[in-house]
Amino acid sequence: MQARTWQVLALGSALLTTAAAAADLPGKGVTVQPIQSTISEETFQTLLVNKALEKLGYTVQETREVDYNVAYTTLAAGDATFMAVNWQPLHDDMYDAAGGDKLFYRQGDYVSGAAQGYLIDRKTAEQHHITNVEQLKDPEIAKLFDANGDGKADLAGCTPGWGCEAALNAQLKAYDLTNTVTHNQGNYAAMMADTITRYKEGKPILYYTWTPYWVSDVLVPGRDVLWLQVPFSVVPGEPNGSTKLPNGKDYGFKVNTMHIVANRAWAEKNPAAAKLFAIMKLPLKDINAQNSAMHAGQSSEADIERQTDGWIQAHQALFDGWVKEAAAAAQ
Repeated sequence: MQARTWQVLALGSALLTTAAAAADLPGKGVTVQPIQSTISEETFQTLLVNKALEKLGYTVQETREVDYNVAYTTLAAGDATFMAVNWQPLHDDMYDAAGGDKLFYRQGDYVSGAAQGYLIDRKTAEQHHITNVEQLKDPEIAKLFDANGDGKADLAGCTPGWGCEAALNAQLKAYDLTNTVTHNQGNYAAMMADTITRYKEGKPILYYTWTPYWVSDVLVPGRDVLWLQVPFSVVPGEPNGSTKLPNGKDYGFKVNTMHIVANRAWAEKNPAAAKLFAIMKLPLKDINAQNSAMHAGQSSEADIERQTDGWIQAHQALFDGWVKEAAAAAQ
């Protein structure tokens, strides 16, 4: 009888401890609505944040996918909580138009060193000594990249609404390339599939891409393709904006940083989540590796879930440190 009493007492103590621990979780009773773009390769970054929030006790809803413009207005209105893929400076116009720092909380650098720009296949670059996009003003050079027989170079460009299409259009106009280059704006994945097919057939290719993304693991810069420089910097919204690197080279785009951006009012009420958003950091190379796995066929929801869990297990101490530091901010 005495042993049973101790068992009951021990069980009661364990339940109290568990209840106390749950009560200590700063996110208990608070719902989070993540949001991201329709680019499935950005799911990994978002899911990693979701899992850290869950460890803090937050109830995380299924991530909603919308175009970037809609994402910013939705966050500003408080109809979503956060987005893990705020590109700076690429999205600056959308960010500012939706309310800027007044309505958004943005602290810390989630992903650094994201490059983007124009590339062509290395074979054509070396055969015709092409190093600068301005050389496409020459009809004979442009014709090398003609994929549909109209005599103009076909640039596999940017899907409307992503932000990069505005930069590309402004640059092509400023460099006087609109008469010799067609900026194809459609489904980016489909355009890149065609581009890769052309490359495998030994045909010249001209395309825009960014990192982190799987394309640069298939068409490796320096080995298969080369970045093209631009004649001068053109930054929409910044008359004197410069994209020139410290070494003097100019590839047309500033190196971007990706941030976790949240609704400011919500973040101010949830210091643990705000702290988490500010301290999480994800290496560019890890996103490239995960994106490559998706491109190789491991792209289902279950696959991405497993890949994210695998990353956490491989960086458990780091992940637990984020959660611990974030929880402390709510004390």
